[in-house]
Amino acid sequence: MSDENGTVHHPGEIVPESGIYECNCGDSHEYSTDVKGHRFPPLPDRCTGNGWRLKTAAHPGS
Repeated sequence: MSDENGTVHHPGEIVPESGIYECNCGDSHEYSTDVKGHRFPPLPDRCTGNGWRLKTAAHPGS
C-alpha cells in the first residue's frame, strides 16, 4: 500500500505517519520502519532513489 498521492519524503524530514516506508528507486529493495514524529533516515549508499514512500501504514484507517 502506498499513500494515495505517492508522496515522497526525503531523508531528515519528520515522519508524518508511522509505518513501513520503501525507497523510491523503483527496485523496491530498501525498507525502513519509521515512527511518526521521528526523522527519516538517510537512504543507503547503493540506492539510486531520493526519498521514502509509505508502503504499509502502522495503523490503517486511524
